[in-house]
Amino acid sequence: MANEVHYSFFHNVERNFDKAAVFTKWDGGILRQIKGCNSVYQMSFPIKRESGEIITVEAFRVQHSHHKTPCKGGIRFSIAVDQDEVMALAALMTYKCAIVNVPFGGAKGGIKINPRNFTPYELEKITRRYTAELIKKNFIGPGIDVPAPDYGTGEREMAWILDTYSAMHPGEIDSAGCVTGKPVSQGGVRGRREATGLGVVYGLTEVCNNDLLMKKAGLPVGIKGKRICIQGLGNVGYHTALFAQQSGAIIVGLAEYEGAIYNYDGLDVDAVFTHRKQTGSILDFPGAKNFEKRQDALEMECDVLIPAALENVINSGNAARIRAKVVAEAANGPLTAEADDILNAKGVIVIPDMYLNAGGVTVSYFEWLKNLSHVRYGRLEKRFTENMNKHIVTQVEGLTGKTIDKSSKDFIEHGPEEIDLVRSGLEETMITATREIVDIWNNTPGIPDLRTAAYVCAINKVATSYTELGIFP
Repeated sequence: MANEVHYSFFHNVERNFDKAAVFTKWDGGILRQIKGCNSVYQMSFPIKRESGEIITVEAFRVQHSHHKTPCKGGIRFSIAVDQDEVMALAALMTYKCAIVNVPFGGAKGGIKINPRNFTPYELEKITRRYTAELIKKNFIGPGIDVPAPDYGTGEREMAWILDTYSAMHPGEIDSAGCVTGKPVSQGGVRGRREATGLGVVYGLTEVCNNDLLMKKAGLPVGIKGKRICIQGLGNVGYHTALFAQQSGAIIVGLAEYEGAIYNYDGLDVDAVFTHRKQTGSILDFPGAKNFEKRQDALEMECDVLIPAALENVINSGNAARIRAKVVAEAANGPLTAEADDILNAKGVIVIPDMYLNAGGVTVSYFEWLKNLSHVRYGRLEKRFTENMNKHIVTQVEGLTGKTIDKSSKDFIEHGPEEIDLVRSGLEETMITATREIVDIWNNTPGIPDLRTAAYVCAINKVATSYTELGIFP
């Protein structure tokens, strides 16, 4: 990596934006408005630890765009958090929401801590104080800015945020919509936890079903039988691996921070996950071999490589050694700009993060709508649909004189549960977005890759929103 130019994460996003902007018709003033961050809130506050030590915590919230409101974006707990990273992730959220037709502006938050170094009580104090700081500056609310989980956070932290917001807004009927990714008992939606990983698989499946893309990659059509290596076994990586395996793909490699393993005949994802819970490591999993270094997993021979952890794991130092035919970005920013150029020159299909991992925000949108409507999905129509389907089955059996077997009958008669509707909406979203991006790539002369096509798609939608609002004539 000695010759690599070290652009900041946000500058990389800006470079990709500029690369795509030349394929659009918009005025430079509109493009500058879309590209820049509208609001940046940097804060610091003291916390007293259980030991009695008082520390100062640094945190951020960035609202990149207000072309649609509320703003939307996760909150991450990481010692690597800084303003540049949060600005970059907020910008990606704007483009991501636009691509998948979710009516939010992009935002992102971050608290600069290593959550492993704090007790649950201390994490609760930090989360609640951060929420209070957001409330002071009007940076949170169901119609203003709606956070969600990200790296290092989950349902527990979102429940703390909701409780703090509700306590400071008594009587606000829509307060549950101030945050998504909550426990179901607190207004969360079924299917949110696995949404990002499942969305990755839906998007990857649609790419694998595209004749032209698979011909370019030199692979057969379809996800079934594809050999996949996944870097990262957190929430996103685990569910991506699980649903890809259920779709018929073969998981040949898994990498985590403690090391990496492989088996070209396939790894059982749940068995590896259980092994890690029992031993604290994925290493020495029965029937698999350990890589000498965890980074070696990125360079293993496979059809699809899915980086599902942190930024810049594929760079100018290792991009030339990547042997996968398709790289599917489940993480945010796992490729540097230089790595992008190297992989594109090799003919590798790179499925960009800015839409592929949009499953989380898509299902967060469904959760937000549920909170505003105060009705669980499926409650109004489930029994009606079941009764209608039962009537149809009875009529078919009566007309044909044949009895439908029980398993088929149960499947046909089944009325949609909340999770069925959520997953159906997510699948529709990912398939539509994939096809739209591929169409732009195929039909716009000069566009070099799917990432540029995705940016073109996002720019056009955000710019159209501004012009239709009358902000720019």
